[in-house]
Amino acid sequence: MKITAIETFVCHARMRNWIFVKIMTDQPGLWGWGEATLEWHTQSVVGAIKDISQLLIGEDPRRIEYLWQMMYRQHFWHGNGIVRGTAISGIDIALWDILGKIHNVPCHELWGGRVRDYIRLYCHLGGGRMEDFYETAPDDAKRFGDLALKAVDEGFTAFKSMAVPETMSLEGLRPVKYAEACVKAMRDAVGDDIDIMVDCHARPSPRMGMQFAKALEPYGLYFFEEPCWPETMEDIALIQRAVTTPIASGERLIGVHAFRDMLEKRAVSVIQPDITHCGGLTEARKIGALADAYRVSMAPHNPQGPVSTAASIELGFATPSYIICESVHKDVEWRQDVVTEGFTVQEKGRIVLPNKRAGLGIEINEEEVKKHPFQQEILQRTFYKDGSVGDW
Repeated sequence: MKITAIETFVCHARMRNWIFVKIMTDQPGLWGWGEATLEWHTQSVVGAIKDISQLLIGEDPRRIEYLWQMMYRQHFWHGNGIVRGTAISGIDIALWDILGKIHNVPCHELWGGRVRDYIRLYCHLGGGRMEDFYETAPDDAKRFGDLALKAVDEGFTAFKSMAVPETMSLEGLRPVKYAEACVKAMRDAVGDDIDIMVDCHARPSPRMGMQFAKALEPYGLYFFEEPCWPETMEDIALIQRAVTTPIASGERLIGVHAFRDMLEKRAVSVIQPDITHCGGLTEARKIGALADAYRVSMAPHNPQGPVSTAASIELGFATPSYIICESVHKDVEWRQDVVTEGFTVQEKGRIVLPNKRAGLGIEINEEEVKKHPFQQEILQRTFYKDGSVGDW
């Protein structure tokens, strides 16, 4: 059995271009789907996949670990950068889809079978609609409360918000009070039985991140995400030690070594590898085992396309440290037109029941994808009041 071709299909989904990876084999009707979506780097990733494919054409797709080692270690440059790491991830996910199809079992059965009966989904405020999640003004506390109620009405028992504003390295009370008002509005709206997450997008400096974390501690967040740059991991650890709120981070980290460093520093309570960036399912499984060894929870970053979600769910059913799956469902109204899925979602509680189809259980409709060709992603740029460059 041999790999005969590796193809990419780009599908424009407003804020990001989904990059679907299709690996063809010499066995009729046998192929696998992966995803390598990376906002604002679409053409770079497509090029990287083309470069890496030279290593894999003619190889046996069943030798996944061997092929992963080759993709990561060959051609001198290791695959621990974001573009190459994403390219490797998309290919790796497709290889696991193929292996599941060969053995006619869902991917989670390849990894020892189910460790749980269902997976809980959490949504973004607005369901992933860009204008709701990213463009709600941080001083519009009422709208945060309204969107929180809407998420609960749609069946979710957990949701994530961007309640922390873009903040200079040192500011006074105003941004902290803004964030506190927004989180209070959400908590007052939905009560204590709903889990609320706040994502800082690593916007604050370590000092401001600490202030936000302490101000929001009374509201019982499920987790507080990326309170400062991952490059300042020691400061994330200091914030974790200063509050009872679980701190989460890891979506920008590539490979098991970066997560080893995070865990050794006891920096977080929740690790968030992105399966489409960190090295695919092969590396995510190793990261999940590390998390289990440290008794730290795993909640993968997953705001991308439907193949990423299917891969995250398969991982979750076989990974003890996995606690919840990030999902978007309203980023584009035609999302479900491009994919068929093997898993089912119960609307009450947004509970995912296991996929019973082979591999990832999904199929991409290539004709639907062609209706949404590549467009340059919407630029997101941030400047502070004084004109200096900020973190979006």
